[in-house]
Amino acid sequence: QVQLVESGGGLVQAGGSLRLSCAASRSIFSINVMGWYRQAPGKQRELVALITSGGSTNYANSMKGRFTISRDNAKNTVYLQMNSLKPEDTAVYYCNAEIKSGSWESYWGQGTQVTVSS
Repeated sequence: QVQLVESGGGLVQAGGSLRLSCAASRSIFSINVMGWYRQAPGKQRELVALITSGGSTNYANSMKGRFTISRDNAKNTVYLQMNSLKPEDTAVYYCNAEIKSGSWESYWGQGTQVTVSS
């Protein structure tokens, strides 16, 4: 089991920046994949970015060049740096952990609200 707690959301102007944090209750060395997803009102939850325990990253096309996922192993924390924010980035952002222990297990944080005004 792992508990995930997101923080760092808020209200920003278009073109501004935010850094989201996801603190895990266990060493992220033991978590195979961590990621950020988001869900806007009336829309499906979508992938934002992924990072593996080995440091490999993947991004959704709409976020490439603007968002950066990173990790601090000593703090058991994964970050999402968001730059050049647009109103369409407004959503609840969720941290996700995927752990392979025989079979894959998924864990989710409660989410943090990001609102971008025009």
